Amino acid sequence: MISLDPMLRARSVAIVGASERPGSVGDQTVRQLVSGGFGGDVYPVNPRYSEVHGFSAYPSVEAMGSTPDLVVLAVANGRLETEMERAVEIGARSVAIFASCHGEAREGGPLRDRLRDLADEAGVPICGGNGMGFLNIEDGLRICGFYQPEDLHAGAVTFLSHSGSLFSAMLHNRRRIRFNLVVSTGLEINTTMADYLTWALGLESTRVISMFLETIRDPGAFRRALLLAEERHIPVVALKVGASSGAREAVATHSEGIAGDDAAYEALFDAHGVHRVWTMDEMADTIELFSAGRRATIAGLGAVHDSGGERALLIDTAHRVGVSLPDLAPVTSERIAAVLDPGLEAANPVDAWGTGRDAEEVFVECLDAMAGDPAIGALAFCVDLTAEEKPDYAYSNAAFMVAGRTEKPLAVLSNLSSTVDQVQAGRLRDGGVPVLEGTETGLLAIRHLIDHGSRRRSHPLGARITNLADPTPGLGGEASALSILAAYGIPVPVLETVSDEDALLAAAGRIGYPIVLKTSAPVSHKTEAAGVVTGIVDETGLLGAFREITTRLGPQVMVAEQVAPGVEVALGMVVDQQFGPVVLVSAGGRLIELLEDRVALLPPVDGPAALRALDGLRMRPLLEGFRGGPPVEIDKLVDVVVRFSELAIDAAEQIGGIDVNPVIAGPERAVAVDALMTPA
Repeated sequence: MISLDPMLRARSVAIVGASERPGSVGDQTVRQLVSGGFGGDVYPVNPRYSEVHGFSAYPSVEAMGSTPDLVVLAVANGRLETEMERAVEIGARSVAIFASCHGEAREGGPLRDRLRDLADEAGVPICGGNGMGFLNIEDGLRICGFYQPEDLHAGAVTFLSHSGSLFSAMLHNRRRIRFNLVVSTGLEINTTMADYLTWALGLESTRVISMFLETIRDPGAFRRALLLAEERHIPVVALKVGASSGAREAVATHSEGIAGDDAAYEALFDAHGVHRVWTMDEMADTIELFSAGRRATIAGLGAVHDSGGERALLIDTAHRVGVSLPDLAPVTSERIAAVLDPGLEAANPVDAWGTGRDAEEVFVECLDAMAGDPAIGALAFCVDLTAEEKPDYAYSNAAFMVAGRTEKPLAVLSNLSSTVDQVQAGRLRDGGVPVLEGTETGLLAIRHLIDHGSRRRSHPLGARITNLADPTPGLGGEASALSILAAYGIPVPVLETVSDEDALLAAAGRIGYPIVLKTSAPVSHKTEAAGVVTGIVDETGLLGAFREITTRLGPQVMVAEQVAPGVEVALGMVVDQQFGPVVLVSAGGRLIELLEDRVALLPPVDGPAALRALDGLRMRPLLEGFRGGPPVEIDKLVDVVVRFSELAIDAAEQIGGIDVNPVIAGPERAVAVDALMTPA
């Protein structure tokens, strides 16, 4: 990795294209550097000026007579290659580019590639191009060709973005979210999101890292950076776009069909505890909550309201987004009941507003009581913070008082962002109490906080010592696929492959009735092709089924034990071009494509991760004995997932895709009864 220190901690900056023409990139680049309070050397470069904004200007970088840490190329595409060559020749330690880098280099080929080659040969990192630069706010270094607010204060949040517009939007936020580093990564010519992520993790000030991602260009380095974030207990929040760009046109297995284009990212984020958000408002609430510094060690949320209707709204929303609102301990309920007006229920969440009598004291007592409850890990004071005719700080006073008496996270949660009074919100934020601006986004932020506190890092398993023997011959055969599963300790039915009636009867005698008969023909959907007969109980039925199947589908069949009914789960493996093998756990049988109820994982998978995946399925209640059905032996199913993940690692170079559908999970065991493998 090229060191980013000369760029992100530059103490001398040359600006090629510096200008005093209002509105120009060269003008704004100098202004931004000055507005940040940069204390290093500034070298404007433009032959049209002798001075730019009070700094002596130079006709070229060669004329400066010194070697700057950072050269900013605030010029159009047509001048980039020439100015890049000059920067390299004078020994510049880093470069920033705003222009799009589209066009051909002088020697032909894409301009972007030529710039990368020049930089790589010289060991010079480039920020951009097609980006807006970066702001290292805690060092006063603002490298940006576009206006940003002057009153930015250093804080604990890093924001890395592939979108220049969102880079700017976050800097313009009115929520007082304070950043230490903000980077518009642009084209990532030779520095990637992984490089900036790793660098930010080395800052003592970093408490939370947030990212807007379009793709990941260096998967190995990115995973190493996420491991580093885990080791340092720094939460990572990511908004990844492109999840609905469309699945593959043609797929060989069900698993490829349900994986879509996003499974690898889903698995990556799950493996490393990345908090995935789906909107920028959810991101803003989440990073504001994380940056406050407090962590939840218990899963339950306690909420205090000043409205019965909004209490009901929170209950509905919490159920939908998966936030637990636990029952209160009797002593907590008694304490709350003692201060409530008649008719109000001392339950979680609590509507504490009656007549408004002694409102501040009532809120404080309810929040205090919940803070002491052993089932509550975080507190939400749910009030709308609307502007009043006269300033009324009862809400913020109550929040400050309780926050000072508990170590549990406490946030004010407003239901409508457009009504939040910025004076009251600013007072709370300046006092260290986060303000979440939306029922759903606020509760999602709280869920991320709770998930972060309850997550225990899974210790990855090593790959199996005995590598998979080359399974390519006969991969299309179910018997071969099941034998590979069995070699990894995954239970499969007792079965034999036969092609005549004498062998058929002999095999049935060894296996025992009831029998399942399947064609061995390479048919993707054997049941739909009438190539499977189950529940055969005697020789007469067996011979009749054999003759009917072999007449249509060929002479070779499999004779297998009949596995007792249970819940059908599917396992799959697809190979992602960036991240390698991805394991899919999903609803099985005919529901696999109908429901698309699946969780993606990066192998190797240990027991806790496998259990977490099963818990994430919508069909999870079936495993617990839904509507009188027997519960499955969940540990057996977890073991199958773990062993399958080991196979996925070993097989990734030889096998392009695996379907195990279904795994029949019952009260005593989990058995893989059908499998399909395709060559890489």
